[in-house]
Amino acid sequence: MTGFGFTPRSDLPTGQGRTGTIRTPHGEIQTPAFIAVGTKATVKAVLPETMAQIGAQALLANAYHLYLQPGSDIIDEAGGLGRFMNWPGPTFTDSGGFQVMSLGAGFKKVISMEVTDGPRSDELIAEGRERLSHVDDDGVTFISHLNGSRHRFTPEVSMRVQHELGADIMFAFDELTTLMNTRGYQERSLERTHQWALRCLVEHQRLTAERSHRPYQALFGVIQGAQYEDLRRQACRGLADLAVDGRGFDGYGIGGALEKENLGTIVGWCCEELPADTPKHLLGISEPDDFFTAIENGADTFDCVSPARVARNAALYTPTGRFNVTTAPQRRNFNPIDEDCDCYTCLNYTRAYLHHLFKAKEMLASTLCTIHNERFIVRLVDDIRASIDDGSFTDFKQDFLGRYYASR
Repeated sequence: MTGFGFTPRSDLPTGQGRTGTIRTPHGEIQTPAFIAVGTKATVKAVLPETMAQIGAQALLANAYHLYLQPGSDIIDEAGGLGRFMNWPGPTFTDSGGFQVMSLGAGFKKVISMEVTDGPRSDELIAEGRERLSHVDDDGVTFISHLNGSRHRFTPEVSMRVQHELGADIMFAFDELTTLMNTRGYQERSLERTHQWALRCLVEHQRLTAERSHRPYQALFGVIQGAQYEDLRRQACRGLADLAVDGRGFDGYGIGGALEKENLGTIVGWCCEELPADTPKHLLGISEPDDFFTAIENGADTFDCVSPARVARNAALYTPTGRFNVTTAPQRRNFNPIDEDCDCYTCLNYTRAYLHHLFKAKEMLASTLCTIHNERFIVRLVDDIRASIDDGSFTDFKQDFLGRYYASR
């Protein structure tokens, strides 16, 4: 008995979308579910208690950043990630694989979903940046973005760090490539990620036995392969077949850079190959239409930094699209962001006040706007889940996207 499990519930009549329940030692997650991102053990500008009040079911933190600061050993001593940040519900941690790409290629936060013109290159580095990580078959050597210190991440180190962080769901260490890498490099990277996944399974079982006083942590394997169908399917079959002492992965993460237009196709390939009785998590998407596409093609959970990030830049979600609250028409607009929204911000503050806060460079602007955006996305995914259960998904999708993107 591990305290972790997944039970599917309702299926879409077409596609691979479904609802279900993930059980963790710190509570259930009703799927499909949006997992809010709290990179450094905090959703920027918002209290963990507030995230619970707006309906967030789980939070995802970043193993790389917490390893560097404050240190995974400190979080372990505090009783684990949830207790450290005063979050009572389920938690996820990623493996540090994203930083392999972002530090190595010099890209900071966003993986482009578009393929640029020009030849593929395995030495791609963002303009004006320097390479801060180097990958070999054993692991990754990287230089801290905080103080320039040198560190070494291997599958075993990633597992140790994530076990110390104590999240309910963690991910195997993987190498994330870019869309500009050559086919040959994608193939080599896929084999490397497969070998790392096996090492993660072995170390995960060792640490689980060693740390039996702590609740069981589920381990998800990560699917790479860029936009190549054969590589994606190969990765899925390879990870699904991996097992150590008869136990394989508890679920799977679908990772990698991809073009927006291929999102649904790639998720569909993976979910066709992976075991139906395991949860699938899509790592890092952004817009409402992506959510619908991912869910109807089989993603059970997904994380997204976009609601909080755009909120800090004054961009707010409404049922009729996104707008910027710092524009001139909002200066004397004494209505809430959305008349029908039940979030704390919309119940208590006006667009004019939010406009003022941003113009005055007040920190409260980020807090109030992030509360609204996170609530908007949580409610949207809740509504998608309800529409699958009651059979109205197609109508709900057409209505929502028709209004949200009407001005495009």
